[in-house]
Amino acid sequence: MGRAFEFRKARKMKRWAAMSKAFTRIGKDIVMAVKEGGPDPDSNARLRAVIQNAKAVNMPKDNIERAIKRASDKNQGDFKEVLFEGYAPHGIAILVETATDNNTRTVANIRSYFNKCDGSLGTQGSVSFMFDHTCNFKIKGDDLDLEELELELIDFGVEEIFEDTDEDADGNEVKSIMVYAPFESFGNIQSYLEENSIEIISSGFERIPQVTKQLNEEQVADVEKLLEKIEEDDDVQNVYHTMEE
Repeated sequence: MGRAFEFRKARKMKRWAAMSKAFTRIGKDIVMAVKEGGPDPDSNARLRAVIQNAKAVNMPKDNIERAIKRASDKNQGDFKEVLFEGYAPHGIAILVETATDNNTRTVANIRSYFNKCDGSLGTQGSVSFMFDHTCNFKIKGDDLDLEELELELIDFGVEEIFEDTDEDADGNEVKSIMVYAPFESFGNIQSYLEENSIEIISSGFERIPQVTKQLNEEQVADVEKLLEKIEEDDDVQNVYHTMEE
């Protein structure tokens, strides 16, 4: 298996563990999607993707509809996506994706986390080159031939495709297919899947480290201290790092 498989395996149990945090993040995604392309998911591909993600984490339909309605209100402020780059202790590179309506507050908070945990906030481009910016799709794969699908998608730049398993609410194993490709391939792949009636469970973007660094137990604890502080911030959407998990 490739880097995307190992990356997903390592992060699987950590991602959006707290349901309330997941809903907050998706609420911001809805606002940004509606501001960008309007409240109709039929004509707004980004909003369609966010709604799929909301359903994937069991966000109630009423919550989704309320979020879209609020986002359509002219008085609703917009969120700006801001990327922060820096280093944790022991030379671990960190990328922080945020969605904020107050950049001054967010910059101050992120800088304070790095300073308090012996890290250093870097400048734009200081560590982002160490990560591959990818898009991904999780699709229902019960009736799909994995090799045939890979051949169909290879022209869209797909770099990795593999079977994945999750557990439903009853503890039953549910199989799906994960598709990874470069960031810029998202729209074309989304269109292909929709046009061919392939059900998308969720989709999104990730930054996969090109190289990871192994640390000892004490060093890992130092890095985890910083990661936890960053991840608790309400403005933070995702955190990526080069520490081997």
